[in-house]
Amino acid sequence: MIVANLDRPLTTLLLHHAAFLDHVTPVGHPERPDRLKALHAALDNQAFAALARVEAPLADAEAALLCHPEGYVEAIRSAVPSEGLARIDMDTTVSPGSWEAAMRAIGAAVHAVDAVAVGEARNAFCAARPPGHHAETQRAMGFCLFDTVAIAARHAQRKHGMDRVAIIDWDVHHGNGTQEIFWSDPSVLYASTHQMPLFPGTGAASETGAGNIVNVPLAPGDGSAAFRAAFQERILPAVRVFRPDLIIISAGFDAHHRDPLAEINLDAADFVWATAELMEIADDCAAGRVVAMLEGGYDLRGLAESGAAHIRQLMAG
Repeated sequence: MIVANLDRPLTTLLLHHAAFLDHVTPVGHPERPDRLKALHAALDNQAFAALARVEAPLADAEAALLCHPEGYVEAIRSAVPSEGLARIDMDTTVSPGSWEAAMRAIGAAVHAVDAVAVGEARNAFCAARPPGHHAETQRAMGFCLFDTVAIAARHAQRKHGMDRVAIIDWDVHHGNGTQEIFWSDPSVLYASTHQMPLFPGTGAASETGAGNIVNVPLAPGDGSAAFRAAFQERILPAVRVFRPDLIIISAGFDAHHRDPLAEINLDAADFVWATAELMEIADDCAAGRVVAMLEGGYDLRGLAESGAAHIRQLMAG
């Protein structure tokens, strides 16, 4: 259990674990262990000396039940092979280390929420894999097994009494799973920028749920101006009106111009800007509480530069 220590300056918490590297994917698969190796290499310098690094705890499978039914959780556990690889769908694969990695990804999300809730940390970044925002209530897809950001939001509500949680998703692919889970729940705001058309084919501006879904699609070839306009005109105003008790970021960095899976032309400075804007809102209504979960980002240099810049901005807050 985390105990608040308000006598020391609040810091940024980095959740990590070697088990995330043991979720193995086929040769040539874009969602690969090298992604985390590249990010950690970028964080291995003096600029990140003050970053509080904590190993992600192993969550109990019951934590997944906050957003997924028991039958689905057990089906994923059963799909994990004792050796080799097993395919969930055309894009999503599991290996012997996938169950522990998935449970530690959930553990990272829950621990990060606990830390910012009690004042142990100002904000947190979870350098975890597999990613989560494509996982629907009863469907794994898009490299994702469990929707970690959705579980984090529910945990914040159930354990810490946070009435309103905002999830901001700037991954280049729409977070269909997070949208599906909270489609009719006005206590959670889901706001997303993403390329359209692109996998998974959801995320039209007309998809508004119970008025709590804000989708701002970007066109192939769009860059910084369109991305920042989407935030300034639609997403940031919606978050300000919502006044969340916690902001969670689905922090995918595959909208970077180097990324091989999309055609949006952002760079690290755009993610820094969006981070700073969300931190300002969090300071106003959520006691600065921000939790970010790594989602996509498949060019190693683009991911490392953007992820490190994002974390540096979290530390600057």
